[in-house]
Amino acid sequence: MSGPPSSSHRTQAPPVVTTVLLAAPRSFCAGVQRAVQIVQRALDDAAGPVYVRKQIVHNAFVVAELEDHGAVFVEELDQVPDGATVVFSAHGVSPVVRAQADRRGLMVIDGTCPLVSKVHAEAARFARRGETVVLIGHAGHEEVEGTLGVAPEATVLVQSVEDVDALDIPVDARVSYLTQTTLAVDETAVVIEALRRRFPGLREPPSEDICYASTNRQEAVRAVIAEARVLLVVGSSNSSNSVRLVELARRHGTPAYLIDGPQDIDPAWVDGVTPIGLTAGASAPAVLVDQVLSALAARGPTRVLEREVAVETIRFALPKQVRTPAGADGSTAVSAGPEVSREDFP
Repeated sequence: MSGPPSSSHRTQAPPVVTTVLLAAPRSFCAGVQRAVQIVQRALDDAAGPVYVRKQIVHNAFVVAELEDHGAVFVEELDQVPDGATVVFSAHGVSPVVRAQADRRGLMVIDGTCPLVSKVHAEAARFARRGETVVLIGHAGHEEVEGTLGVAPEATVLVQSVEDVDALDIPVDARVSYLTQTTLAVDETAVVIEALRRRFPGLREPPSEDICYASTNRQEAVRAVIAEARVLLVVGSSNSSNSVRLVELARRHGTPAYLIDGPQDIDPAWVDGVTPIGLTAGASAPAVLVDQVLSALAARGPTRVLEREVAVETIRFALPKQVRTPAGADGSTAVSAGPEVSREDFP
């Protein structure tokens, strides 16, 4: 009678397959893609250095790639030589900055996202109507600083319901509101409701100021965290829209972590965890998502399922200074990129 099989003949259990739930949409939005292409093409066309005021978009990888191709990033225009080429970032600038550039004879290429420009136009229009403009946003963010500068004498910033309650504005005053484009939709709605209670005659922007890309990426995260046990968000720490995705997941009880790339993944977050959710903020290129997927696959077998909540088809025209003939494309440095193949969830 034979005994039990030796340990060398025992069948090993198959490795556990980790499911990765990939949020869609993710990564570059139209405004970010436009801003990056502006710098790329300016570098191709310019005879001298191309300066960029502030980070063109809030992503460390994108900025480093453009620096490698010759872009010179500065904090303020006094670091730019007279007459040089300068690109304004996607977050927009105040009229004071534009006037300074004009006085210096700088060759300006405007990378401001058209949806941020829309908010600036609304701020100017509301102020001309004699209204106090309440801007909902994060103090110190470059987009907010630019919008506040459009009509500084008429605009006040609030970040919370408590800020609304503390406003020193008569309840019967003419008041309108605007928002930063990268806010959390649910949190902003609470602040807007507080404004409506405080000011019965509150005037609203003709269309939503939180941009389509922020809204879509937040909705995609909601779809993913309904199943995922953890969420990885690719994006830099100064990226407002990326941080909002982390906060959204945590508010709903899902552990979430912001990473610049696979090097930031703590094995303790993902060891033995499935499903893992994965997304990227609107300023993070898709190549970084690919790298994270590859890093997860290197730890063991993975199955990638996409959770798509919207298809984005919006494209923004480039400024005339960097347009190329039809069919020609001068962009070379950073793109949304092709991604690794994946299964679409039925």
